[in-house]
Amino acid sequence: MTEQNTTDRAPAGDTAPVEPDAAQPAPAAAPKGRRKLFAALRWTAAVVVFAAVGTAVTYGITRVERTDVPGLSTKDDGRWNYPALAKPQLPAGAPLPFAEDNPEAIHYAGLNQLLLPAPVGATPDSGPKPEKDEAVTVDTFLEEYRPAEREKLKTQLVNEGLRQIAGRGWTTPDGTRTRIYLLRFHGPRFVDAFQGCTLSTGLTNVSALEADPVWSEVKRSQRNDLGRDSAASGPSWRSAHDVTLYQEAKPAGDEQVRMGCVQSGDIQALVLQTRKGEAPVVPFHQTVILQSQLLG
Repeated sequence: MTEQNTTDRAPAGDTAPVEPDAAQPAPAAAPKGRRKLFAALRWTAAVVVFAAVGTAVTYGITRVERTDVPGLSTKDDGRWNYPALAKPQLPAGAPLPFAEDNPEAIHYAGLNQLLLPAPVGATPDSGPKPEKDEAVTVDTFLEEYRPAEREKLKTQLVNEGLRQIAGRGWTTPDGTRTRIYLLRFHGPRFVDAFQGCTLSTGLTNVSALEADPVWSEVKRSQRNDLGRDSAASGPSWRSAHDVTLYQEAKPAGDEQVRMGCVQSGDIQALVLQTRKGEAPVVPFHQTVILQSQLLG
């Protein structure tokens, strides 16, 4: 994604930068695996808070210090070092996706501007290449799914208001392969109908998916803290984001796949991470959270 000049300004209705509260560090005696779990919980809690607030926080994060935004520091807890995120360039007079004068939460920025940039040290994905402006054809996108699923999903996408797809992929030095797809629909009701990001989704070379246990635990804690499920207060597109995470159920074979789904207004984001053995949870959560932030 091409960064915008930091002299760009968000529209007058934009919110001020939001700095998540600093999480308490794990006890010094905690083993390495537990420290990574605590780190994952911190990123998970951060994005749940963003979803509950329901405001376009990311259009103001350009000037926030790197250590104040999840994922932009270099602490040794498994996170990747992402470049500073730049707010997308909106057309003149266009509202923010979750502004009061944008009841359908439409994203007016270019779809390729809303894609998360690759972390430092990553190499471009060696798989199918996007076209101009990182546009992805429906057939290329559907290669992520089993052959038996593709025709059904293609028919649904054609009939259910798909406007365009953008994608970006990379591989990090540890062998983790990441692919991010943004699907823009005519409106949030069409996003709700998309069946390619569910527990029953038939991904290529994946026998079965299960809910991400860390993510599920934090969302359960949030419901307990609020006394209700924040998503129940209205349609998902009015709650900023509906974020769901899955992982390939064991035994996963040679590689494990993790899948993140973010519904944000008229956009459905799909984040896939794969690595031989086991795909690490911390950078997966980090990547989904940062992509969620870029969508407002």
